[in-house]
Amino acid sequence: MPVSFRHSAGFGKRVEYYIIGLMLKEGLDVYVPLVDDNAVDAVVRKSDGTFIEIQIKARGYDITMGDGALFAAISHQPRENYYFIFYLERLQWMWMMSSEEYLLECVTNKKGKNAGKTSIWFNGTKTDQ
Repeated sequence: MPVSFRHSAGFGKRVEYYIIGLMLKEGLDVYVPLVDDNAVDAVVRKSDGTFIEIQIKARGYDITMGDGALFAAISHQPRENYYFIFYLERLQWMWMMSSEEYLLECVTNKKGKNAGKTSIWFNGTKTDQ
């Protein structure tokens, strides 16, 4: 079992730097904003000189079994050149998808305190994909 983290925000920041490190290792030009105002954890320069914004979401070992692939209560509107990277620590697994792909696959919460926000599961329940 990995080291327990003192705070979930600390875990998230550690994973952000881990993912950014992997991108740097692959030779990508990665820039890290000093302030996380617009849900942007990293900016990557593509080979054509354009940029994409990346939001990194992570789930750790301490998540209840069955919820380890659930990313919930995400506020998101479509954005051009915007991508999510979802990281599942328990499986050592990542999934990257564009803003548009995310909105096609997520569900919108209909009620409760997170009504209007979105959620996505990576638990293998779809048999056609």
